[in-house]
Amino acid sequence: MNILVIGSGGREHALVWKLKSGKGVEKIYCAPGNAGIAADAQCVPIQVNELEKLAAFAAEHAIDLTVVGPEAPLCAGVADVFRAKGLLVFGPGAAAARLEGSKDFAKSFMVKHGIPTARSFTATDAKAAVDYIAGEFASGAPGIVVKADGLAAGKGVLVAGSCKEAQEFAQGCFEGSFGAAGSKVVIEELLTGEEASLLALTDGKTIVPLASSQDHKRVFDNDEGPNTGGMGAYSPAPVVNAEVEKAIQKTILTPFLKGLQEDKLDFRGLIFIGLMIENNVPKVLEFNVRFGDPEVQPVMRRFVGDLPEVLSKVAAGDLASARIGWSPDAAVSVVMAAGGYPGKYAKGTPIYGLKEAAAAGTVVFHAGTTFDKEGRIVTAGGRVLGVSATGATIQEAIAAAYKGVDQIHFEGGFCRRDIGAKALKFLK
Repeated sequence: MNILVIGSGGREHALVWKLKSGKGVEKIYCAPGNAGIAADAQCVPIQVNELEKLAAFAAEHAIDLTVVGPEAPLCAGVADVFRAKGLLVFGPGAAAARLEGSKDFAKSFMVKHGIPTARSFTATDAKAAVDYIAGEFASGAPGIVVKADGLAAGKGVLVAGSCKEAQEFAQGCFEGSFGAAGSKVVIEELLTGEEASLLALTDGKTIVPLASSQDHKRVFDNDEGPNTGGMGAYSPAPVVNAEVEKAIQKTILTPFLKGLQEDKLDFRGLIFIGLMIENNVPKVLEFNVRFGDPEVQPVMRRFVGDLPEVLSKVAAGDLASARIGWSPDAAVSVVMAAGGYPGKYAKGTPIYGLKEAAAAGTVVFHAGTTFDKEGRIVTAGGRVLGVSATGATIQEAIAAAYKGVDQIHFEGGFCRRDIGAKALKFLK
């Protein structure tokens, strides 16, 4: 079996790492990949937005399954291009990918199909946004969330501290702060509670939730500082208890699947559901149409089964026959980031200690790395590495992950030191 993975981050490295252990796997390619992925797959110099080149490569190299990592090519229609050529691909078509590509579309879908979420309003110009905020949130924040409608690399969202701050952010969206992503703005009430992430496979006929996880969006300890793409994650998330799981199935997953069918959306891939849970009642914060990063890292560390076979069945519309299991161990992944992230940061900084981290028992997923002219592994992004470990308990997994982190260093590099701590309060 030959597999192509599209993407170059920690998500794709985690997928490649798990896919290579599948039965009958002969060759894995990754386009374009990174320095860490190069140890597990053959990297191909094709960018994720070169859809026709990717499909041509898959046809020429007898690729049996293509797994799409990032949201941008999915929203651009890469799955449609592959399917039109008779190629098996894991990922939703462009129409279904609007569930991530447009927050307004996702909100409309949730409201139409009775999926619990925050009350919201979509503004198509700055005046409408400013007036709505002034009218609905006259008492001020907290309570206001402003989101650029389109893809903004995880940075087009503000939890406002005041009406003025919310209005200024909305105006900035329309003035081009996030390019075309800010042509519409979604304004919603702030949901409170404990945040968690749920990944679910669906082929449009069946939907199967994967193990729960929890991300840490803020850049600094104790959830301080600006939002990022994610500074670390753990699985399972204790906040998703048995009662919450039942509620998710009844109020979110079942109506979501029914909505796909009613709206005739071709979805053969993974739906990432960002949740806010309060008093065991889950509500949807957002949809993403691909594996979350870094959540996929601890989830893949716990996955038991033949991943190539499972994803192939999803892509072929036969998820009902797939076999999926989970290790009882906990898993933690800690993101090591470049100094200055999520703002400006340096690239090309040598990374030391990767072999020592592996010797300490961790698996290091590369997110933003490349090779320099001397063949050294150097930084190439804001989120550089995901240092992951497992343990019989969450406490053991946390300790093991940070043992690996402490072996690695690069100038300016930093990480949060409280990844997984949120789980501990549920275990007292």
